[in-house]
Amino acid sequence: MASTKQLLFLPGPVTVAEPVLTAMTRPLIDHRGPEFKRTLERMSSRMRPIFGTRHEIMLLGASGTGGLEAAIANLVEPGDKVLACPVGVFGNRIASIAKMWGADVEVLDTKWGRGVDQRALAERLRADTNCEIKAILLTHNETSTGVANEMHALATAIGKHPALVIVDSVSGMGATPFMMDDWGFDVVIAASQKAFAAPPGLAMVAVSDRAWEKMEKTRSSRFYFDLRRAREFAKIGQTPWTPPIPIIFALERAIDLYEREGDKKVHARLTLNAHAIHAAVTAIGLRLYSQPPYHSNTVVAIHCPDRVDASAVLQTCRDQGYVLSGGQQQLKGKIFRIGTMGDITRDNILAMLGVFEDAVERQGFAVDLGAGVQAAREAFKAGLHSVAF
Repeated sequence: MASTKQLLFLPGPVTVAEPVLTAMTRPLIDHRGPEFKRTLERMSSRMRPIFGTRHEIMLLGASGTGGLEAAIANLVEPGDKVLACPVGVFGNRIASIAKMWGADVEVLDTKWGRGVDQRALAERLRADTNCEIKAILLTHNETSTGVANEMHALATAIGKHPALVIVDSVSGMGATPFMMDDWGFDVVIAASQKAFAAPPGLAMVAVSDRAWEKMEKTRSSRFYFDLRRAREFAKIGQTPWTPPIPIIFALERAIDLYEREGDKKVHARLTLNAHAIHAAVTAIGLRLYSQPPYHSNTVVAIHCPDRVDASAVLQTCRDQGYVLSGGQQQLKGKIFRIGTMGDITRDNILAMLGVFEDAVERQGFAVDLGAGVQAAREAFKAGLHSVAF
């Protein structure tokens, strides 16, 4: 019999804490009034250190993909040369958005399961002697493959190349240290339903000075996702269109919890969660899909063994109240993905792993039942708050 309560071990959305859910029940307020203005100002100020920027953080009533399209629509014109650096499904998505807006997209190929090679990126940019590349598309954290790019290293590889750098940090922001300004990134996009552990519905966008300058010259048409208009309204403490006010209340409460825990402890908790899951799946004879040193700390991708029905394993876990994710596109049926984010405890993770290893064993894969849970328990007990992935 299925559990009445499900815990989400997804790459997002995630299990949301009760105080965050409760915040959505507050009475609505005037989104053109002074209370909402103060709320937006507080949230932008509090998110700046998480992004590592001095710039305004704008809130868009959209998913993370909406934030990505906003970045492309405001900076990319038909015919612009764009270098996309995908490491999975979502890196390909932003490249597809750029193509839709008429860009001439070149792809720097990376084998899935790995992060972008900074040497390959640097070499390609050195070859661009005429600076034809106008924008570079990077993914901070790729949930489809369980990969986290080394963003500081990629910033170093880009160096002084004048291309604008657009970063999809939807599933990475808040999970690891991020220094938008120091690393020279121009547009960084995050979302509410990942490491911030709020409900979905809000994209957050930070923009550099030179990106704003480019937006003023961009001829592409845009309306709902016109960031210039969003900026003008932000100056008076408003959004250009009706915002999802309950989600904003929830995100602000989630940021309260984030700040109370502290960013370093959040990073360490997510890393330890991932490390414990790594230890568990390795102990029962499964292989990680992501390769070191590119392991994500927000989602763990695991090879599904031959002759094991991934969908059956996922259904067994779901029936017990633990919702995990499978692979996407060419990885459908070939991997499992387990998220580490949200309002989940170590006991929740251990219980989920027990159900997971049992579900794999039911499919005929030889498992020493309990070995995975024990390995995870030992990892948690060791308290490895700084794990070298």
